[in-house]
This record gives sequence, C-alpha cells and structure tokens, in this order.
Amino acid sequence: MSQPQRPCQSVIDRVPRTILGDLSVGSSVLERAPPFHAVDAAVALAALWLLLTAARVARRRPKTTQLSGPPSPSVVFGFAKDLLESPDAGAMYEAWGDEYGIVYQVPTVLGQSRIILADPRAIAHFYARETWTYALTPLDKVLLDRLFGVGRGILRSEGEKHRRQRKSLTPAFSNNALRRLTSVFYDSAYKVKGAWEALIETGGNDSAVIEVQSCLASHFLSHLIPAGRLDTIGIAGFSHDFGSLDGKPASVTEMFDAFGSSSNAGLNFMFLLAQAFPSIIRLPTPRSKLIDRLSDSMGEISTVLLNRTRKEKELGIEDDKGEKSVIGLLIKAERENAELYLSDEEVVAQMGVLLVAGYETTSIALTWALIELARNQTVQTRLREELLAFGGDPTYDQLSNNLLYLDAVVHETLRMYPPVREFTRVAAEDDVIPVSQPIRTKSGEEVNNISIAKGTVITVNISYINRSSAIWGLDAKTWRPERWLEEDGIPKKAQEVQGHRHLLTFVDGPRTCLGKGFAVAEFKIVLSVLVKNFAFELRDGPETKMELGRGVLPRPKVVGEDGTNMPLRVRRVEAGAGSSKCV
Repeated sequence: MSQPQRPCQSVIDRVPRTILGDLSVGSSVLERAPPFHAVDAAVALAALWLLLTAARVARRRPKTTQLSGPPSPSVVFGFAKDLLESPDAGAMYEAWGDEYGIVYQVPTVLGQSRIILADPRAIAHFYARETWTYALTPLDKVLLDRLFGVGRGILRSEGEKHRRQRKSLTPAFSNNALRRLTSVFYDSAYKVKGAWEALIETGGNDSAVIEVQSCLASHFLSHLIPAGRLDTIGIAGFSHDFGSLDGKPASVTEMFDAFGSSSNAGLNFMFLLAQAFPSIIRLPTPRSKLIDRLSDSMGEISTVLLNRTRKEKELGIEDDKGEKSVIGLLIKAERENAELYLSDEEVVAQMGVLLVAGYETTSIALTWALIELARNQTVQTRLREELLAFGGDPTYDQLSNNLLYLDAVVHETLRMYPPVREFTRVAAEDDVIPVSQPIRTKSGEEVNNISIAKGTVITVNISYINRSSAIWGLDAKTWRPERWLEEDGIPKKAQEVQGHRHLLTFVDGPRTCLGKGFAVAEFKIVLSVLVKNFAFELRDGPETKMELGRGVLPRPKVVGEDGTNMPLRVRRVEAGAGSSKCV
C-alpha cells in the first residue's frame, strides 16, 4: 500500500535542487559565522530605532513649523543631559529664549527634539487642549503606571476618563470642604510646634538645629515639617493618623525616606535612555525597586482605609474625621451621584496620588519658605508682626482675605520654587498654536502661529516662566514678597499668564492642580504657626550655599550635606502684645 503523501514533502520534492543547494551553502555559512552577541543585538536594535525615528521625523517635518534653536552638542543626548544635570535648567531655557524667541526648538536624546513654549498666549492654548490634543508622553505613562497602577488615578487618566475622575474629586476640594479641614491643619501644625519645643528643651539652650527635611532624606521621621505634612495628609485625606509626628513611622514614610537617601549613581543615564526607550524604567534597578515598594505600601494603606471607611459608613459609626477627609467626601459624593462613581482601583489610585502629591509638594514649598525667611530677617520680622497683631488662629476665610503679607510670602515662594518644574506632553493630533507676536522660523520666515504635527513633544518649563525677566521684570530672580502688595508689582506681561495668581506652579487648563486650595491653605496655616512661635536662621550663616537634592521631586539642600538635609537654627519666640523677641 502506498504511503499517503505529505503536503510539505511534495512541495520540497518539487523545489529545484539548485535552490536547495544554495540553502545548504547558506546554512554552512551560518554555521561558520561568529556567534551573535547581546551587544551586537543592542547595536542592531539601536540602529533600527534610529532609522525608524528618522523616518518618523521626516514624515512629521512638512507639518511641523521648523523653529530656530540651539545646535545639538551631542548626537546621543542632545541637550537632555545638560538640562538634567543643571542646577538651574530654567536659566538655560531663558538664555535660549533671549536668543531664539518666545517659541523655539531644543534637540534631545538620539536625534529627537522638543518645542519649548515661553509665550503666555501659546501656553494658554497648549494647556486648554491638554488631555485631548496633548497627552502624556510614553515615559510619563510608564512611570505613573508603575506608581499608581496601569491607567489609574487622575494623574494618569486622559480624555473622558480624566473628566469623570476630576468631577468626582472636585467636591472634596471645594471651599466648604477646606473650611472643615482647617482644624486638621492646625492640629498638625501645633504637633510640629510641640515637637520642636521639646527638641529645644532637650538641648538645654535657647535654640536647636533642626533638619527640616530629614523625614524625606534620612531615617529621622519625627519632629519635622514634612513629617507633619504626612500626618495632615493622613487625617485630612484618609481619616487616618500616620503617627509620624509622634515618632511612629508608617511604612510609606520609610519609602519616601529611601528616595532622599538613595544613590544617584547611574540614575541620570537610565532616565536619559528612558526618554527614547521608556520600558527601561521597568528594569529592576535599586530606584525602580523603591518605586515598586512605595506603590505596594501606598496600595496596602489605601485599600485598608477604603474598606474601613466604607464599612463605617454602612454601619453608621463614622466619626467627624470621616466627614472632614477627602476620601470620606469622595465616597459620599459617589453615593449621591452615580455619574461620579469610581471603581475601587480608581479610588485607591486617587489616594496614592494624594499621598505623593500632597506629601512632596507642600513640604518642599514650606522648606523653601523657611530658607528664604532665614535669609531675609526683615521679611521674617514683618511677617511675624502681622501674625501676632492679628491675634489668634485665623479661619479659612481670614487666611484667604485678611493676612496680606502672609499671602505675599506664600505666593512669592510658589513663584520662585515650584515643586514641579517642568510640564511635557506629546501631540496626539495635529494642531496650530497661536503666538502673541510674530516669530521667525528656521528659514527666516515670520509667522503668527506654529503648526504642530502629531507626535511632536511640547515642553513648558515652569521655573523659566515663573522667573522670566521678560515676564516678571528685572527683579524676577529675587525673592521679594512685596511685589504682591505693590500697585504695579505684577507686570502686565505676567498678568497674561493664565495660571493661579498668574503663576504656572499649579499648571492650568483641564489639569490645573485640583488640590491647590488644599495646598495653599495648609501652607499658610503651618507657616503662620511656626513663624509666630519660632525664629529661623541658616545654621552656617546667611551666605550658606544651596543646591538641589534628588527625592521623589527635587528638594533644597545645603551644599555638602548628605541626602537632602536642610538644617536650620530654630529659636523660640516670646510673644507679647503686638511685639515679640527671641528667647
């Protein structure tokens, strides 16, 4: 009986022997070829990526206005490495703006480039179309997914999903909600006061040197401003006291500590490569493992607190702290309006966002305020006199409307030292951005708008805009609270900036910081309590040199100090009727 013919066999049988012979020769050549190492594979992939990038840029070029800008100093890094390592990237952007105009182009990693906006009209257009026309970059998505979960949380969501989450969270940050939270902020501020008084007593002198950032930069978690910050976030956000002011560190605070004290070796190089290859962030480096541990810790805390809060509401045993917490108000709004419903995963992600954004940003701003008050004793004295003349603890409305010099100090600090210093997005579709004055393109043509092709990267450097001499005047680089009280203190050009109080510190548009009222109220309350009760000096004198250290966000530090340590000398103030003196 004949064997059934196999289809593949019949095809092979019909292939000319000359071709099979060629294949056998090719096989023998491959057998004799040297082994293909991982380095060769990496080089090949990089070459392929460069070709694809070049093709993508070539396709985009006819649609995107070709702008002037600085020539690339490096084929590999462009200016990305210089900007990342600069102590003042905003000054670099401003120097380029002076040379190339209000909108220009900067080369970055592996032949990529980004457009820099420094024109208030262009920036307003850009922010107004954020989340739809301008979306998160691939690198931002990877980082936020790793920290808060894939596609979750208000920082990560886009489009309609972002609109729904923002609408759900808005009631928790309303003026009425903040009025209920004011007592929580004061409780936390007075815990800081008591802890610092204990440190001074323990030292046996009239003052003590206190490391105001060591809860983020080292393993000392009690008695410091940022530790008080986490207690406030715990109670105001979640009806939970993390206990960090009482010397009982929570696991999440230990994760924040580790970011301040971890080594930066190789970190910059990895981050630069990640701008071209975002998945590099997923590699198991020491810092990425810290991100995973922080994410796990926040997730555990948030899940437990969410379940507890919902159970207490179901049983009707919640206390008044629940009604004063962001998460309590969020769950209440969720019950009352089905449109505002968030999944458990989304609620947990929002709690993680509140921890990171709240803990980091306001504590950084508070530290900068104390540094500037220590440098400027006249300002510190004037602020203390205003607070003591007012009398007791001001209410939320009094903080908003009455204490004008406190308001000036707070907003001048937010202008000079925005905790988040840069905002970058990628165009999800073609667009045309208007500008307030004609600009000259790379070819020398004058245009009144710029064409943006899908895939173009756009950056607004917040430090640059907040401190631009062209926008804020010749003294823009000087910390001077009085500008907020003078009749012409805010220049007309600055008034064109459409952010909160003409600042981009809280960005603008659909992603303007939902918690800005929360942050400003707490900033004022903590600062008022501390300045009424303590006087501040730089430990090493008024000429002490500062630099930026790396935590979750850049933080101030004294040059030469470990981690992000910021030691200040703190003295108790003896207050009399309308006057004060240091003890």
